[in-house]
Amino acid sequence: MINKKISDLNTHALNNKSDYFKAQPFPHIVIDGFFKEKILNIILDEFPNNIKKNGEVYNNKAEKKLTLNEVSKLSKTTVEFINFLNSSIFIEYLQKITGIKEVLIPDPYLIGGGLHELRNEGFLNIHSDFNRHPKMKLDRRLNILVYLNKDWKEEYGGQLQLWDKEMKECKQNIIPIFNRMVIFSTTDTSYHGNPIKVNHPNSISRKSIAMYYYTNGRPNSENQLGDHSTIFRKRPNTQDIDGDVFFKKIFGKIYYRIKKK
Repeated sequence: MINKKISDLNTHALNNKSDYFKAQPFPHIVIDGFFKEKILNIILDEFPNNIKKNGEVYNNKAEKKLTLNEVSKLSKTTVEFINFLNSSIFIEYLQKITGIKEVLIPDPYLIGGGLHELRNEGFLNIHSDFNRHPKMKLDRRLNILVYLNKDWKEEYGGQLQLWDKEMKECKQNIIPIFNRMVIFSTTDTSYHGNPIKVNHPNSISRKSIAMYYYTNGRPNSENQLGDHSTIFRKRPNTQDIDGDVFFKKIFGKIYYRIKKK
């Protein structure tokens, strides 16, 4: 799965660990060309065009996106790739590059993860993630995003933005290009999202794979708010939603209620 140019994962992790910790506005790293292009090309070719039918549709004031996390509905290559991202080999790499002391645990349920797609007018407002796994009751610690978008330009929108904890300034504006991986720590104030609506001239959608990792416990300094669901934050001088999003799964559908701050 890994690009042959990366001969040793342990060395790669140790060489990039310092950059991960120093990154602003919170620990993260952007790595290009990490995976074999052949694998990602197959995943892209097999990316389902019926996510709207078989997956989840989110269309509200805070987000407009499509997701699919049912393994039975994913292609064989996609499942093999996800299995690698959940393997001990990759998790040990994540452990080293992030310096997280608690043992990282993958999510076999892919809650909130799997395939993500934003078609034209799609977006995801700035937020901090839900911090407890609803089934395993573990602490969410790490997000991995792998982008599948060839020849993607900034004017197409969909950039991953990382904001400071005061929500005053966007510190990183990351274009979701093909074979780009973003790793970042998740805390109460790791505000991120892609609020700039997708607007591809040929209506090509923004595609990605999202993976989340957990631990049994976390430093108290990272959890000042207690258990919470997704918290959306308003960007300055916008009409973005600001507040908690409470979700309840009923008959396979997600219903939202926005609680204003």
